[in-house]
Amino acid sequence: MANAVRWGILGTGKIARAFATALADVPGAVLAAVASRSLDKAHAFAGEFGATASFGSYQELLDADDIDLVYVATPHPQHAENALMALRAGKGVLVEKPFTMNLREAGQVVALARSRGLFLMEAMWTRFLPAFDEVRRIIDSGEIGEVSQVVADFGFTATFGPEHRVFNPLLGGGALLDLGIYPLSIAAALLGPVAAVKAQAQMGATGVDVQTGFTLQHEGGGMSACSCSFLARTPCELTVSGTRGHVRMNTMFHRARSVTVTLDDGSTRTVDTPYLGNGYVHEVLEAQRCFLAGLTESPSMPLGETLALMGVMDEIRRQIGLTYDADRATWNLSQ
Repeated sequence: MANAVRWGILGTGKIARAFATALADVPGAVLAAVASRSLDKAHAFAGEFGATASFGSYQELLDADDIDLVYVATPHPQHAENALMALRAGKGVLVEKPFTMNLREAGQVVALARSRGLFLMEAMWTRFLPAFDEVRRIIDSGEIGEVSQVVADFGFTATFGPEHRVFNPLLGGGALLDLGIYPLSIAAALLGPVAAVKAQAQMGATGVDVQTGFTLQHEGGGMSACSCSFLARTPCELTVSGTRGHVRMNTMFHRARSVTVTLDDGSTRTVDTPYLGNGYVHEVLEAQRCFLAGLTESPSMPLGETLALMGVMDEIRRQIGLTYDADRATWNLSQ
């Protein structure tokens, strides 16, 4: 197949399954291999999604010659290690959000990719959806005037036990890393780099945040208010407001199929923004486009922005008192 891109997936969990489903809808995408710490799980995954090969260790997949890009879909605390392994093996890498556990880890991954001239991108799939592109177009057109505010929320009622990854600190649990990164990333994309942040959180029994709110001051002068929750099923909407009106990403902004513009003259219009497949198709298309063009990062999700957002999340966690094992090697030195 001309311009085929051969993918390898590390991990066989829910997000890996969503990604494999998307690959089937992307022209030129080939699921060449999948790896798990359990060979049986890798075999089962390969059989279900048509992967050519399956491996019982991540390194075996990375040592294979017929892999172009690797998607890291392992638990949060393994992202940095697995991304570094893939880069050392000479593979391009797409890393599921959160990119890493902290800025220190992210810096190591980005530095290695840059030193070796390899493609690397954070899999912030919502940044590639048609609804997001339409919101940016509306802002740039001046239709809603001079933009100065973003409000976004992301919450669902998590009824899992304390051992589940969303509550387990050993697996990078917590609302901020799992959900808060979405509104943070889009707010920064729309209003510009974050200059300052103020955060508060409600901590759960396992020691991770179950509900966090934060306000951002952006370098351009705008402000955003973001929240995430495992306790409340929130609207999951994002609204961008300017001097003449606002535009809202409707019905769960991270997978919005339409956006609505409301202006100060009372007029309202809704634009349909359907996405391909299950939504993950668009980030795959971008990764493949960049890889085939010989780019080492995506202009739509640049590595400098990924690093900046990891730094903001570090500061939010410092303010709410949330640390993980990955932090202690550096944070304890200053305490």
